[in-house]
Amino acid sequence: MLKLFKLFNNKRLFILLITLVMFIVVMGFSLGTRKSLSWPENFVRDTTGFVQGIFYKPAGYVAGFFEDIANLHKLAEENEQLKIVVAQYTREKAQYNFIQSENERLMKDLKFTESQKEKYNYDYRIAHVESINTEPNNSTLVIDIGSKDGVRPNMAVISTEGLVGVISQVSNFTSTVKLMTMMNANDPNSQSAIAATAIGKENATFGMIESYDPKTNKLTMNKIPPGDPIQPKDQIVSSGIGGLYPRGLTIGTVDSVKVGEFGLTSSAVITPAADFQDWKELIVVYTQERAE
Repeated sequence: MLKLFKLFNNKRLFILLITLVMFIVVMGFSLGTRKSLSWPENFVRDTTGFVQGIFYKPAGYVAGFFEDIANLHKLAEENEQLKIVVAQYTREKAQYNFIQSENERLMKDLKFTESQKEKYNYDYRIAHVESINTEPNNSTLVIDIGSKDGVRPNMAVISTEGLVGVISQVSNFTSTVKLMTMMNANDPNSQSAIAATAIGKENATFGMIESYDPKTNKLTMNKIPPGDPIQPKDQIVSSGIGGLYPRGLTIGTVDSVKVGEFGLTSSAVITPAADFQDWKELIVVYTQERAE
């Protein structure tokens, strides 16, 4: 009995020893450098990969679906932002074009007034046109500067092309300009006559711009003395006589000259330099006497 027990214990010890040796051999084999896997390892790996593939692909599809939705939402937001940017660009481009156009006009105005200043030493103030009245018997317009800016009645108003009219009424912040087209020699309430001369003939030429013909859009210069050298294409400017209109303001160009019925005076037809339409800015002429 004792021998049997010892034999049994020896078998158990032997099996344990064999198992331990196999375990060490397998571990050494697994940890060693090999070019290929054993079939159990291949089996385990293939099985694991197959099972992972079964669960991973559907999960990937679902995750991709939600990712696509998130991307679409992001693209929609970016699209909205781009629309806003485009709208802002369009508005700012229009604004830029408007400002650029206005700047070009103002630069042109500035150049014009600076050339006038060099010759006649007047002060000038640019005003924006707020409204225009084109009624035949009341051709006026309203500008956006008034008594707060030093504007006074009877100040001359010009455009970059030439004389436009004269200030007739003034409020604190606006002024009314009576246009030169209101001139009528037979109407005592019309625009005042303008003493005029020709450039280069200031000491030899004189006349009075007294009327405007709306049918021909021409001015008439009367009371030209005999022997006056005025002739077609002469540039007519204000002479400054009488004090209402400063000298040197451009009025227009002579079209033709006609001797009066009795030969005592002549008259001339003048094409106005100003076109009397589509004004955005005008210039108020500040003479020292008028601006005080």
